[in-house]
Amino acid sequence: MFFETLKEVFQTFGSPVFVPVIIFIISKILKVNNKKAFFAALYAGVGLEGFTLLLNAFTPIITPVVKSMVENTGIQLPAFDVGWQATALVAYSTEAGMIFLGVGLLVQTVLFLTRWTDVFQPGDLWNNYSYMVWGSMIYMATKNMILSLGCMILLNMYSLLIAELIAKRWSTYYKYPNCTIIAMHNIEAALFTVAFDPILNAFGLNKIKLSPEELQKKLGFFGEPVSLGLLLGIFIGIMGNFKALGTLAAWGQVATMGIATSAIMAIFPRVAGLFAQAFLPITDAAKKSVKNGSKSRKWYLGVNDATGYGEPATLISGIILIPIMVFMALALPGNQVLPVVDLLALPFMVQGIVPLVNGNIFKVLITGTIWFSAGLYMCTYTAPMFTDICASVGVHLPVGALLITSFNILGKPLMGLVFLAFLSQSPVLIGIAVAVYLILYVLFRKNKEAVYDYLDQSALKNTAEEAKSEITA
Repeated sequence: MFFETLKEVFQTFGSPVFVPVIIFIISKILKVNNKKAFFAALYAGVGLEGFTLLLNAFTPIITPVVKSMVENTGIQLPAFDVGWQATALVAYSTEAGMIFLGVGLLVQTVLFLTRWTDVFQPGDLWNNYSYMVWGSMIYMATKNMILSLGCMILLNMYSLLIAELIAKRWSTYYKYPNCTIIAMHNIEAALFTVAFDPILNAFGLNKIKLSPEELQKKLGFFGEPVSLGLLLGIFIGIMGNFKALGTLAAWGQVATMGIATSAIMAIFPRVAGLFAQAFLPITDAAKKSVKNGSKSRKWYLGVNDATGYGEPATLISGIILIPIMVFMALALPGNQVLPVVDLLALPFMVQGIVPLVNGNIFKVLITGTIWFSAGLYMCTYTAPMFTDICASVGVHLPVGALLITSFNILGKPLMGLVFLAFLSQSPVLIGIAVAVYLILYVLFRKNKEAVYDYLDQSALKNTAEEAKSEITA
């Protein structure tokens, strides 16, 4: 009953209500006056609700276009991607998922208060479903709730470590003071990016300037975010209507897609500006406490990844990856997954990559293609188990599908390895998963500032200024 009530309360109010409450409480702890604390909280709620309204308006426009694009390829694969929304509903409907709803909140709060992590995760409780799905599959396979909870908790701790790893870069790049995203399914690619980016630099790919700013310089008014959104939307619209371009309806959809994408590019920064205002009083109060000699802890609030969706490099990279991943699904040997619904989530999925390469769209596309392609294989492996869970909570298979999956949630190679360790029930493999986490955690915490400096310097290698200095040298 407690977990059902907790679920109902959160689903009723959601992030646009929870985050403002957290912001107000934190503001008062930092001795911000009532007026500033109130408006900080209100701007947070307005910003989050604005992001939701934008995405809810954009999704019905792009969804039929993407589905048509996939249908036009004629791909026939047994595992159908039903999307993260359906996966979330399944996760919140399982016994293991409901138990973790309470346990996870407790663990996340304790980890922050004990300074194990400097990321306050309860600001985005909704995305806990990412852990719930993996834990629910463990419980269905083993009937061992302790094993299931252990898997979810360890995944949560890996997720917090990655969130803290990218926190400074994410906050700086997206211009949200003291914020980071914590959704495991959208930050996991960051670890691969940190390891893979030096290889791309060794081949000189950082010198290929394909950031929104560089596009604007090179393309003139066609490089403006609004114009890029129009062109990108028209391109995707044509891809989705390729077999019907002789009809008026097709060109109507193409034009609508172009204007809608352009609108996201134009409106999103304004909503982002409102959301960013919520953190100014907290930042100012923290700076004053340092000047007054008080010990100030540098921490980051976990926010929903909708906050980065419409940033130009993020949206452009995500949308261009849509046809790329459809092609990869067709070309990869042994892949059984047809990505469909979660193709719309690609602008969410690249947020673990974009800030680390400083918005270099070319590098985002290469990194994303490789890592998300590996994710298709993890989806292929877990699809039978996920299908069984969906059946147990009354979810029916789409017509023509033998299996179902979620490209965004289950296409996670690293987190999938942790899942497989617990699925094996082998103390040795589980111990290795725990040991790897502890080693990474200790190395990061001991060298945190050095790691942040390294990530900043790596990101700067993608800017025009860095390239000029290299040429001069």
